[in-house]
Amino acid sequence: MAKPIDRASRERIPRPRARKRFGQHFLEAAWVTKLIESLSASSGDTFLEIGPGTGALTIPLAQRAGRVVAVEIDRDLADALHARVPAHVRIVSGDFLALNLSTLLAEEASPVRVVGNLPYNVSSPILFALIGASKGGAAISDATLMLQKEVADRLAARPGAREYGALAIQAALTADIERVLVLPPGAFRPPPKVWSAVVRLRFRQPTFDAGSAETFERVVRGVFLQRRKTLANALKPVAHALGVDATDLIEKAGLDGSRRPETLTPAEFGRLARAVL
Repeated sequence: MAKPIDRASRERIPRPRARKRFGQHFLEAAWVTKLIESLSASSGDTFLEIGPGTGALTIPLAQRAGRVVAVEIDRDLADALHARVPAHVRIVSGDFLALNLSTLLAEEASPVRVVGNLPYNVSSPILFALIGASKGGAAISDATLMLQKEVADRLAARPGAREYGALAIQAALTADIERVLVLPPGAFRPPPKVWSAVVRLRFRQPTFDAGSAETFERVVRGVFLQRRKTLANALKPVAHALGVDATDLIEKAGLDGSRRPETLTPAEFGRLARAVL
């Protein structure tokens, strides 16, 4: 294992300027400590870190975890990190969304834990990528992610809540969601204009049958495009696109067409999707 860099050496390393095109906001030390503590990392853990930035989280995490694979889109930051991390940390320079997770983690011990301070402009695509990877059989045990609070609220929302929608339903198929921390803008440099939150997704086998993954996604997304309408009316466009009748789908699923989409549980959306077959 590489010799740890002493505190004085770290302080001499200049702090890079955040790049707006990458949506960079660097987490302050006090909040890094809180996030590290929430992870309860051990020497048996392998972590995939998305967006390590300056290494504020990477370096203390490496002191507790057995292995860290850190993916950084900013080439300059990735190059700088190589010289600062111990030997059991692997720095990958590239866009996380362009990588094949199976290939990236092929030689790593499993299951893998994920952690990341996600750029607001790509947080939803990264979330769906992780959810999709879990559905596809990737050995990911959990993901602890820093998100814009609005996105975190949508991810953790329950049926009937204003924030409840496609994101919460897609996640609920293969994960349990836990709220971990809420952070003010001042927790970052530069401070963003919004509050942030940390959520943890604990991946598991589906607790209900959603049928075809593609059909399930089309039904959920299609219905919530018209969430203010009744289920019977909101379902018509997507049912038409799937070549079926909305009324028949609702009847086969044993649902009440006068309900609003936001009142349906994930399992009930699964019944709708299976009714398409």
